[in-house]
Amino acid sequence: ADNYTFRYIKLQNGLCALLISDLNYLDGAPAALSSEEDNDDDESEEESDEDDDSGAEIEDGREGFDEEDCDEEDEGEDNDGDNDDFNDADDSELEELAEKEETRKRGCTEKQSAAALCVAVGSFSDPEDLPGLAHFLEHMVFMGSLKYPDENGFDAFLKKHGGSDNASTDCERTVFQFDVQRKYFKEALDRWAQFFIHPLMIRDAIDREVEAVDSEYQLARPSDANRKEMLFGSLARPGHPMKKFFWGNADTLKHEPKMNNIDTYTRLRDFWQRHYSAHYMTLVVQSKETLDTLEKWVTEIFSEIPNNGLPKPSFGHLTQPFDTPEFHKLYRVVPIRKVHSLSVTWALPPQEQYYRVKPLHYISWLVGHEGKGSVLSFLRKKFWALALYGGNGETGFEQNSTYSIFSISVTLTDEGYKHFYEVAHVVFQYVKMLQKRGPDKRQVIWEEIQKIEANEFHYQEQTDPVDYVENLCENMQMFQKEDFLTGDQLLFEYKPEIIADALNQLSPQRANLVLLSAANEGQCHLKERWFGTQYSVEDIDKYWSDLWASDFVLNQDLHLPEENKYIATDFALKVADCPETEYPVKALSTQQGCLWYRKDDKFKIPKGYVRFHLISPLIQQSAENIVLFDTFVNILSHNLGEPAYEADVAQLEYKLVAGEHGLVIRVKGFNHKLPLLFQLIIDYLSDFSFTPAVFEMITEQLKKTYFNILIKPETLAKDVRLLILEHGRWSMIDKYQTLMNGLSIESLSSFVKAFKSQLFVEGLVQGNFTSREAKDFLNYVVQKLQFAPLAHLCPVQFRVVDLPNTHLLCKVKTLNKGDANSEVTVYYQSGARNLREYTLMELLVMHMEEPCFDFLRTKQTLGYHVYPTCRNTSGILGFSVTVATQATKYNSELVDKKIEEFLACFEEKIKHLTEDAFSTQVTALIKLKECEDSHLGEEVDRNWNEVVTQQYLFDRLAREIEALKSVTKSDLVTWFQAHRSNKKKVLSVHVVGYGKHEGDLEVTAVSEVQNSLSGEIPHLVFLPPSSLMIDVTSIKDIKAYTSTLNVLPYHKILK
Repeated sequence: ADNYTFRYIKLQNGLCALLISDLNYLDGAPAALSSEEDNDDDESEEESDEDDDSGAEIEDGREGFDEEDCDEEDEGEDNDGDNDDFNDADDSELEELAEKEETRKRGCTEKQSAAALCVAVGSFSDPEDLPGLAHFLEHMVFMGSLKYPDENGFDAFLKKHGGSDNASTDCERTVFQFDVQRKYFKEALDRWAQFFIHPLMIRDAIDREVEAVDSEYQLARPSDANRKEMLFGSLARPGHPMKKFFWGNADTLKHEPKMNNIDTYTRLRDFWQRHYSAHYMTLVVQSKETLDTLEKWVTEIFSEIPNNGLPKPSFGHLTQPFDTPEFHKLYRVVPIRKVHSLSVTWALPPQEQYYRVKPLHYISWLVGHEGKGSVLSFLRKKFWALALYGGNGETGFEQNSTYSIFSISVTLTDEGYKHFYEVAHVVFQYVKMLQKRGPDKRQVIWEEIQKIEANEFHYQEQTDPVDYVENLCENMQMFQKEDFLTGDQLLFEYKPEIIADALNQLSPQRANLVLLSAANEGQCHLKERWFGTQYSVEDIDKYWSDLWASDFVLNQDLHLPEENKYIATDFALKVADCPETEYPVKALSTQQGCLWYRKDDKFKIPKGYVRFHLISPLIQQSAENIVLFDTFVNILSHNLGEPAYEADVAQLEYKLVAGEHGLVIRVKGFNHKLPLLFQLIIDYLSDFSFTPAVFEMITEQLKKTYFNILIKPETLAKDVRLLILEHGRWSMIDKYQTLMNGLSIESLSSFVKAFKSQLFVEGLVQGNFTSREAKDFLNYVVQKLQFAPLAHLCPVQFRVVDLPNTHLLCKVKTLNKGDANSEVTVYYQSGARNLREYTLMELLVMHMEEPCFDFLRTKQTLGYHVYPTCRNTSGILGFSVTVATQATKYNSELVDKKIEEFLACFEEKIKHLTEDAFSTQVTALIKLKECEDSHLGEEVDRNWNEVVTQQYLFDRLAREIEALKSVTKSDLVTWFQAHRSNKKKVLSVHVVGYGKHEGDLEVTAVSEVQNSLSGEIPHLVFLPPSSLMIDVTSIKDIKAYTSTLNVLPYHKILK
């Protein structure tokens, strides 16, 4: 393949830039990297992280025909603070309901051009009297510039040209990034650079944008990951920046400064002048231009960024933030979600300088191992643990110039919670084994990890340019120039003394223990200031502290991992054994199933993607069957945990998904050993068995998973909306109630037997396989499972109700008592439509994005998350506008009215749209659909969506592009007006939080009632409309109301 080319330049103002020309990146073939200056010919195609966490997943309508296909929610805003928890295994526990994976090309790349800039300043530099100022500045610089004063001008420009932007604030770095169509890249660079040259930051915008920061903080409050981080930071020694409140809110940025006569406006400008200086900025740009052109643009545009000549903020002298008596204790914490977890955490000296050795990566690889002899394997056999995560997540919170964290977090069962000290002891025994017995095998293991990482790096696929540049601009702040492209991924030098030094710091006496459990309720009388987390602190139990201070006995069941049979050694590209095709073809078809196949001829990498859908009509027959199915899939995943872990380590990934109409099996990775992993999964499915103890453990965990889905306003709102729209759907509440009422072991056994006896199996195989090898996958399933074909075809979608020509309102109280967050979605149903109408709806939503954000968030300050979405609900088209707000600030019906006000303004706006503006937007949407796939996974996702929904329209994008070419502005206006006429079909769904604007006078803080649902089986509390929405039809019993409505026929958008 032709190469990417690179050039590193330093401008006169001190800004360092990396220029990437992908001019020669043809046909999506992966490109090797060769820098003009550094002659570095390592490859750098990045892997997508599309489904990298192996395991089971509870899905509610994501594989296949759910919706949210056409829009990325809330692009163009910063997302700092939603990092995964620094030591939270519970965040991935059995996977929560979330939005469907993006399976269509929307908001991805046309091989977009992209840029990212990193400023070496972050929340550590916040002044003591203005917590959150760095984060607030990251918001404010985007509110217009001297050259382009329009407040939302940059976002509007990007939206118009198929782009997106984002920003995030970390402890010592702030990153800004955007992408846009290549044609508009130079202008976008100029507009964007102005935020660093001369941002307006007008006084008037400050109060409004404080509300956005405050909403972001309110949305973050119910997250256990964020709460645990804040609590952890509070344990730092006085005066250390780890102790600061990084988020900022209305109190710290508005109310308290006013009381103390602090002018936030002046201080914000001072902070910008002091810290946003060119000499500690790093910039990366990537585009299909020559390096000379990129150098000319960057020099011309970015040389204007001021350099104040002041040294960059440094915190390296403030080491050992956690060397305090408070740290080495047991903290009991009451979480928001239902979870038991134990975190064992150490604070080490900063390790970033050892990136060429990666000692923490080496240790976490061993501690986090799940195969024979591992901590998790031992704990699973005791029925004490479900999952374990070990390591350092490399966020600024976990790794900065003052310290590095090393944390081992174990998701406990109910039994494991009772034995948490024993669990900690097993962890300490394993670490001691590594210290004592590790050295002789240390180099062999380090070299195995090095080989795995090198394989992955050399054959990885491209990420979107915007992700790539974002990653590199941060690398430039941390690594030597020759390691910019590789420093975060490869292991370079084996240095046993550095590994030994890190390992020896991990003594029991230096550890901090955090025990999260709802069972801690009532014994936690302390409260963390910012997030209100309830906790208690106590000395480690004397028996255990004495034992850990002694030379305790090693555990003979714990040992180093054995040699890995799944590591690929054959990277040869296969010769095709059938004609090449642009789209998947049906390679095999029988009564029992069919297989779709396409040999990769574009990316030319030794990897494969294999996906299978085992369809059964049994699943949707009752709520009990759905819960039995979820239980079955999670036990199967549990059974595979140990045997499949070696494959996982060798970069072969698998996921089992409890889909709505069948079991989805997804595997991907190097094709050489991929069939071994697939066969292992099918073998375990064929020989499925479980003990009563495993049944008990998994059903207990499933209760927690369902509960954690129900307490989130956004997932409850989706559940309610789809319960109204989709005929025959079982809600999450139905499932939770069924599970709480109890399942029997016998019912699970008979369900699994019935499920396996009659199926229809559909598969898709893509990548570096021949058609003969592809057929082997389906043949293996059929031979191993020995199932009969289905008597009747099983639909893989729901039928949808036909909403009446009126405005419906379904208003329910949030199930998380005390949570202020409300979710308001106003949905317009369109009906069974064709491809052309689908593209019209996409176009409409694209036009709506920026004005929606500007009206509802920037001007009305209703909430942080505000977005329109194109909805494809089981083939029935619609669109919606969603606002996440707080009941402490706004009433949900007022928000609904404001959405209506926005739609009325928007109608006027599109009526007066110029032909030029209309055709620009059409071109932008066509460009997005025409874009090259940046990696094979994108193509596979798109094709799999066609298979799993049984639509098989693999050239859908090409057809949509043709349809768009014939769309006119009057089509769009007429189309929108038809949805707004007196025949409109509107459904408002409100999940109402707790707060004064919803009549809750005595609001208990979230933290005091986390356990509000434990023990009691929740039910929806329907609220009547107030005088604001007295003219709507209120739904107070979903099943009773929807039973009076007509049900539309099954529909697929095929032509």
